[in-house]
Amino acid sequence: MNIRKLQFIGMFAVLLAGMAFADTSAITTGLSSLCTFINSVIPIIVMLMLVGAGAVYAGGQMMGAETRARANVWATSMLTGALIGIVIVAVAPGILGQMYGTGWGTPCGIS
Repeated sequence: MNIRKLQFIGMFAVLLAGMAFADTSAITTGLSSLCTFINSVIPIIVMLMLVGAGAVYAGGQMMGAETRARANVWATSMLTGALIGIVIVAVAPGILGQMYGTGWGTPCGIS
């Protein structure tokens, strides 16, 4: 047999054994703590990014043309990051609920 096939079969066997003997209480605890982290920390980071983007943009308007252009790019990047953070906060609880199997309706997806 090819060595790659043996490696693949071995890796698949290890992953299958890990799924067969998984502790569901640890998975529930992990998903719950992940959801709590997402709902508590990421909105704070989003707000800081929005304030930082405004400060960078305002500071860049007082500088020369090259620095102003760079500040506009930095502020736009920070606003994009904040938007991605808002999307993560809005979508993550439903996705975690689907992963655990409780559905979209329960808060954080974990009862």
